[in-house]
Amino acid sequence: MNAKPIGVFDSGIGGLTVVRALSARLPNENIVYFGDTARVPYGPKSPTVVREYALEDVDFLVSKEVKMVVIACNTVSAVALDVVQKRARVPVVAVILPGAREAVLATRKKRVGVIGRSPRSTAAPIPTRSPDRRRVRVFAQACPLFVPLAEEGGSTTG
Repeated sequence: MNAKPIGVFDSGIGGLTVVRALSARLPNENIVYFGDTARVPYGPKSPTVVREYALEDVDFLVSKEVKMVVIACNTVSAVALDVVQKRARVPVVAVILPGAREAVLATRKKRVGVIGRSPRSTAAPIPTRSPDRRRVRVFAQACPLFVPLAEEGGSTTG
């Protein structure tokens, strides 16, 4: 067993849900979490800036001698997974594709909604065919104020 920790990062604190899931499934693992709350959210930023931030985030985790990196940020998963995988000297996985697969499996009307940048970037990892081979339509809507609201425990119900 490798005693080094697993590194997880997100643009804020939302990735703590990933940490919770990992801890439940891997109770004997140590986890190092980095939430970039100084620059949250990443979603409205340009792909160039997202890649720059993602590389800084992974460099930090690698400096903590992690054995692998989990990208808990959907924006980084969609825009910068390739550069993070090239930079890190450890295996890197992202959460967006498993979530996208589950969305495609769950939809009854073959429509998936994405809260994110644009259909070309954030929605790109979503498979366009369901297991029964029917085409799935992906709708994306940028919601730049949603992340800060959610991470601060805000409510729109007053």
